[in-house]
Amino acid sequence: MAGMQGKQKSARDMILSLGLIVLAAGVIWIFIPHDDGEPDIKRVDYRVELLTAQRAASYPVAAPEGLSKDWKPTSVRFRGDEFDAWHLGFHAPDGEYVAIEQSTQKPATFIDDASQGAQATEKTQEIGGRTWTRYEGGRYDALVLHDADDMKGATTVVAGTGSFDQLAQVAAALKLA
Repeated sequence: MAGMQGKQKSARDMILSLGLIVLAAGVIWIFIPHDDGEPDIKRVDYRVELLTAQRAASYPVAAPEGLSKDWKPTSVRFRGDEFDAWHLGFHAPDGEYVAIEQSTQKPATFIDDASQGAQATEKTQEIGGRTWTRYEGGRYDALVLHDADDMKGATTVVAGTGSFDQLAQVAAALKLA
């Protein structure tokens, strides 16, 4: 009988231990944040950088006007020391990314960098009275405007993970200053 009581006691201790472990795990799980939604992407104000770029760049700097508030500007920079490089990135309403890139850098190098290696296609698109060339790639697609007389040697690229419709929407909204 003494041997049986020891086995019952060890089984009871194991069940109590397991219960305490499950209880502790439950308490920990309750206090750990569980946010499975999309991260909150911060909107940046690009007005100061745009004004700086417009004053300093050797070409008319492009920025969109009239995009809905659902388009969140997420990144902006002007690098006067690097071929007057202008960048303005947006989080599109459907979660895709679209960026406006401009530079006086050698077009082939700049387009390759801005479009993340996308290749030119035979397709062009008329947007706002300008002819844009479509580029398709694995990561980004792009619309490229180069050799425009009023661009003073700059190349403009609208690229990102968005569809060509979204890229065209941003290209159509571009105003030069």
